[in-house]
Amino acid sequence: MKKLTVLVLVFLFLPVLAFAATTFEGTVVSGEVVSVTAPFGGTVSNFSLRAGSRINTGDTVATIATDKVYATADGTIAGVFAQVGDSVENVVNRYGAVMYIVPEHKYTIDADIEKAYNSAETKYINIGETLYMCCTSDGSHTAVGIVTAASDTTYTVETVSGELLMEETVYLYRSPDFASKTRVGRGTVGRTAEISVNGSGSILRFHVKDGDHVSRGDLLFETVTGEFDGLYATSNEIISDVSGIIASVDTAAGKSIAKGDTLLTVYTMDSLQIEISVNEYDLVSIREGDTVSLSFNYDENNIMQTTGTVSMISHLSNSESGSEANYPAYIDFIPNENIRIGMTVSVSTLDEAATVQPQFSAEIESVEEESEVEE
Repeated sequence: MKKLTVLVLVFLFLPVLAFAATTFEGTVVSGEVVSVTAPFGGTVSNFSLRAGSRINTGDTVATIATDKVYATADGTIAGVFAQVGDSVENVVNRYGAVMYIVPEHKYTIDADIEKAYNSAETKYINIGETLYMCCTSDGSHTAVGIVTAASDTTYTVETVSGELLMEETVYLYRSPDFASKTRVGRGTVGRTAEISVNGSGSILRFHVKDGDHVSRGDLLFETVTGEFDGLYATSNEIISDVSGIIASVDTAAGKSIAKGDTLLTVYTMDSLQIEISVNEYDLVSIREGDTVSLSFNYDENNIMQTTGTVSMISHLSNSESGSEANYPAYIDFIPNENIRIGMTVSVSTLDEAATVQPQFSAEIESVEEESEVEE
């Protein structure tokens, strides 16, 4: 008897599973629009931006014309009670003024016509006329002044030169040689009041400090309308705090604006997305979180290719009733400086293939066969 061994091969084939890439046509859109608002008010003096322009963080949006406050007299700055960023109204309510000017000519004479020479001419004083004065004691102190106020028999003179003593009595004349027939009265020397300096809005910039000497017409400080956030601004330029593409412009040179007014709306660069429309039959081929290939159609050489991530597929169809349902989907990607809103993009899902190679096994069956061999 011989044993015959038979080798039986049993092949087990499993199918090959493959999913072809699906391509969609998309458009670059913005997922967010932000406003650039005015941190303070005033009149726009310089503005040149327009919708569609690129803007970066730190760029100047607009320049605001300031209100300028000038010295009304010669003198010395004293009592600066405000700081940059302060509201003028708040400072004035507390201290009476933003600052004071101590007049260069510090004496004021309160006078009357009681001791004037007895004539009609010497008993009528005109505002603005120049008078000469000397002390009644010995005439050693003299000064020149201008009539700043007059009412009935009294008038006020502010000195423009000379030196007197506080509270001393002086005679006043129309002639510099103190001729008696030109005497127009007698008065008492007092202190010329400091000149208060005020304004409106909030202080943007000082041009003087305590102790500075100023002349009439010198620039003292500048203000803008409204109050500052954080109590101060670095300049009268409004600076963008976002980067992106300008969606709309809401101001112009010469326009008056208030704090909080919208100057621009901006599509921010970090919110740019690609919008595609997914037919209901294609929903099986794309899912949120998928990585997709992006080819920008403006680039014929396909240099501008990158990938993105499906961030959202809407659950609401944007199709009309009765037609096949289509769902908007959005893809996040990192744009470069060449990307513009509205560009068209080819979006392709990545090939997915799960292939199982044929597998086989062999079974060896031993078959015993009885045979008789005759020898």
